[in-house]
This record gives sequence, C-alpha cells and structure tokens, in this order.
Amino acid sequence: MLFDQSEFDIRCEWGEKGVLQLAPVSDAIIIVDVMSFSTAVTVATSRGATVFPYRWNDESPLEYAKSVNAVLAGGRGESQYSLSPVSLMTLRSGSRIVLPSPNGSTLTLATGKTPTLAGCLRNCQAVAQAAQSFGNRISVIASGERWKDDSSLRPAYEDLLGAGAVISYLKGNRSPEAETAEVVFQHHKSEISARLKDCSSGKELIECGFEGDIEVIASVNCNAVAPFYFNGAYVGK
Repeated sequence: MLFDQSEFDIRCEWGEKGVLQLAPVSDAIIIVDVMSFSTAVTVATSRGATVFPYRWNDESPLEYAKSVNAVLAGGRGESQYSLSPVSLMTLRSGSRIVLPSPNGSTLTLATGKTPTLAGCLRNCQAVAQAAQSFGNRISVIASGERWKDDSSLRPAYEDLLGAGAVISYLKGNRSPEAETAEVVFQHHKSEISARLKDCSSGKELIECGFEGDIEVIASVNCNAVAPFYFNGAYVGK
C-alpha cells in the first residue's frame, strides 16, 4: 500500500494509525514512548518485573490488576509506582505491575500478532538487536503525545529522538521517514539531556516537578534489556 513503507526494511511511523499500517507488513514492531511508557517498561523489566499495559481510559483497571495478580500503577506523584521511571527503580525481581498509559499501552495493544518490543534511549541497542532476531522488516513507531483539547496526535520531539536512536542500531535499507529520525538522533546525541529538558514534553515534566525523570530517560544504552510483549505483558528478553 501507499503508506506502509513496505519496500524498505526499516520503517518509521507515528501513533496508533502508524501501528495499524505497518504491523501487518513487519517481522517485528518497536513501540517508542520515551516520556514515559517505554522507558518505564524498560526500567521495570530490567529489574525482573512483568509489566501489563492497560488503556488509559478503560474502566476497572483495579479489577484487571487483581485478575492478573499485579499492582496497579497510579498517577505520577500519587502512588508508589507510576509512569515515572524513577518510581520503578525500587521494584523487586518478580514484581507484576499494571501500567495504564494513553500512548504506549494503546499502541502495544494494537499490534495484533506481530512480535512487539518496547524501545527507548536506555535500551536502543539491545531492543534493535532483539527485534532483528525476528526478521529484517522492522517498524519503529514513535508514539507521540496527545493534545489536551481533543486527544489528537501531537508528534513529540522525544519520541522522534528515541526512534532515531533505535534505528541507528538496525541493519537494512531505511525509508525516508526512518532515515530522518536517525538523522535527528545523530545530530543531537551529544546533548540529549539538554534537548529533552528544552522540548515541550520535557518542560511539562519539569513544571510538574519531575525533572529527575529526565536524567533517567536521557541515559543512552544503560540497560541491556529488550522488553518483549507476550501473553498480555512485557517481560525482559
């Protein structure tokens, strides 16, 4: 099809509609939601936890958490565990946590039968290598954020950067979309923390009192885990 980038090995697209376009023609798909779903999943699974993604606006998250014998993550600053990656750094191995999110969880649950992984700056090399164990056709999906007035997609700098970081470690011919993401990462990789603090999403985190999250988010290749979505949950691969 016109928009599926199928003539290229390495593809890149945005949001849930990007998942629906590319998942059927991909050997594996990597969800990149840097602030903060995929970073949170990476931190949690690196500590031996299992993470269950959950749609943000679905009803009865607590009942779902009970059904899978897991702890329900709450809002940032409102509970022990949340989408804040810092909050997950004390998880014990074997922990089970339900992680609602408006972007990364929604995209994960839209990938169907296509092997799905969560990627971010912290694990960009590991997740790229793990994805290519499934084949050469890899799609990297930048989740983006949502405009508050109508919940439509807001392309977000941090996810373009994160997608580019993952793509930089993938082998194969790149679509123009994938190549552009990689160029952004290569151009900014020496000043990632500063760029993340200056972008719109970063300024929002700082204003809300979570500047500490940005340092965790900005650490490139500090985790060797590639979270793999299997039977309704992400586990370390």
